[in-house]
Amino acid sequence: MTRLSLTLHRADGRREAVDFTATHLVIAGWTGRDRAALDHHIAELAALGIPGPSTVPVYYRAAAARLTQAAAIEVLGEASSGEAEFVLFNHGGEILVGIGSDHTDREAERHGIALSKQLCCKPLGGDVWAFADVAAHWDRLELSSIADGTPYQQGTLAALRPAAELLGQPGVLPEGGVIFGGTMPAIGGIRPAAAFAYRLHDPVLGRSLHAAYTMVTLPIIR
Repeated sequence: MTRLSLTLHRADGRREAVDFTATHLVIAGWTGRDRAALDHHIAELAALGIPGPSTVPVYYRAAAARLTQAAAIEVLGEASSGEAEFVLFNHGGEILVGIGSDHTDREAERHGIALSKQLCCKPLGGDVWAFADVAAHWDRLELSSIADGTPYQQGTLAALRPAAELLGQPGVLPEGGVIFGGTMPAIGGIRPAAAFAYRLHDPVLGRSLHAAYTMVTLPIIR
């Protein structure tokens, strides 16, 4: 399990400190609604020698201990990269919305996607919204990322399966559960970066969630 310090920003302007203990982590994969865009992402990974999924979507389990709010993460070698995703938390029965990066080792992904999900830390932002405050305009939320100062991902959540669909999966988000909701294709292809920043913007309520982290590369000793 991992203890997380979150700040809940409600639509009426109130802020609440949330002491969240994550006990269950799921990484949703292949969650694109647009089959062409989904095939594009599968092709991106295939170009790296990574096989496609057996079914879509897929709900990978990972250790909650992989969650982190650190400003820097350590990675082995130079073959890993971030992926901006919306994140859902079950806090006492209330669903909260945040942002995270499904940071993944691409070399390990060639041997098994489930294995790669387990190997890297999963950075999280510290600010969250109540799902109830954004559910009615969910598809208009904008997810983006920047890798080494260059735009890396950009799109609305209309490109991904709705949060309500993920929440409807039995056992996916129990009390203390966290689920990463899937990602969008990388602009110019998947690539590593030393710094990764990501944002979820709400154009209806005029607010954003921001987070960023850097990578400390560890040498591969053979």
